[in-house]
Amino acid sequence: MGRRNHLNVGVVIFLIIIIYVLFNVFSYFTKSTAAEYEVGQGTIATNHVYSALAVRDETIVYAGQSGYVNYYIKNGAKAAVNDIVYSIDTAGTISDQITAAASNEAQLSDELISEVSDDVDTFTENYDGTSFSSVYTFRDDLGAQLTQTLSVNALNALSDVVTTAAENNTFFLRTAGEAGIVVYYTDGYENVTVDNFSSDVMDSSGYSRNSLYAGEYVSSGSPVYKRINSETWNLIMAVPDDVAKGLSDSSTVKIRFCKDNYTVSAPFSIIKSGGNYYLNLTLTTAMIRYANDRFLDVELVVSEQTGLKIPNTAITSKEFFTVPKEYFTLGGDSSDPGLLIRSEEDEDVVTLVTPTIYYETDDYYYIDSEDVSAGDVVLMSDSSRTYTIGSDTDSLIGVYNINKGYAVFKQINIISQNETYAIVETKTSYGIALYDHIALDASKISENELVTR
Repeated sequence: MGRRNHLNVGVVIFLIIIIYVLFNVFSYFTKSTAAEYEVGQGTIATNHVYSALAVRDETIVYAGQSGYVNYYIKNGAKAAVNDIVYSIDTAGTISDQITAAASNEAQLSDELISEVSDDVDTFTENYDGTSFSSVYTFRDDLGAQLTQTLSVNALNALSDVVTTAAENNTFFLRTAGEAGIVVYYTDGYENVTVDNFSSDVMDSSGYSRNSLYAGEYVSSGSPVYKRINSETWNLIMAVPDDVAKGLSDSSTVKIRFCKDNYTVSAPFSIIKSGGNYYLNLTLTTAMIRYANDRFLDVELVVSEQTGLKIPNTAITSKEFFTVPKEYFTLGGDSSDPGLLIRSEEDEDVVTLVTPTIYYETDDYYYIDSEDVSAGDVVLMSDSSRTYTIGSDTDSLIGVYNINKGYAVFKQINIISQNETYAIVETKTSYGIALYDHIALDASKISENELVTR
């Protein structure tokens, strides 16, 4: 009797385990490592940034005597009628004492230190390295703020000396004749108005200003400070024809100040002068905020689109067969639309194929070559009509969804786009959804490729 061979179950199981391990090792090393991006909600604004000229109701106040000037109102602060704004010391002795007393750091209150600290933090957060000159302006404004606050304390401490000098007509305290915002610079733009501005004054390249400092000698009749008489002010900016025409049906526009990202909506008018269009915005807020700025970079927020925000690097395109919907039928083991494909070898043999649908229009389904090929003949159910796959094609833009560990093309409808990101429609039938994971760089991945997340 011959010897019978018995199958060793243990060996079989061991071989299965080895094959499984080898398969996983192979899959691991053949997978692509794809940087991923989680789809989130976002907004892209289609905006334009322009240099705007600030036009205000300004009055220069001139010194009545020659002498050394000291200031007692913070730059950019409001002075009421009869508030002491500055002093003129014809001899300079009291001005020196005020300056010396003001240099005593012990007089710095906690409130003042906190205020200065907040100003420094705000400037640091919004500093633009392309505008280094703003550092000097900020330094001067901050120094003036400290000097003016401390000068008030020094003036009170020297009250007896000040009284004597005033009686001898060598020291003059000057008060505000009218209420307004006090600033300590002039620039030659004080008489520019909405009615008389020209293209020349809109050019900021040659702009300069004359800062007024405490402790300096001023001549009688020289500018000593400037008063802004109203908190209503205007921003004027040159805009292209298409922007001006695009705003013609609106009465207000939202703007963002690039300096500190402050946003506000303001009424506007369009002025045409010398063949150019100018946007004239009228504001009743934030005047003090920008009282020391003559030119401001302003962004017009003309439109905002909200949807799913994805990086442009994730976007790719794919060619599809477009098949008329009338050739799709329901049947078989699936409730999804399918196609009756006639065999090339035997016309009597028909196979029901259920391809993946990537997109649809009113008349067509978009399918790829995974289940059908160009040249396949589709039969229409209950009809003798046929359709050849590949007769019509179209491309879709989309991304690679990697939720399941391999790349699956998903079409997207872009509604807004800038240099870095795109906003796509939400809740599309064959698209992506919030929190989906997609390949960050579509150029480094292929469809159906296994990916390591």
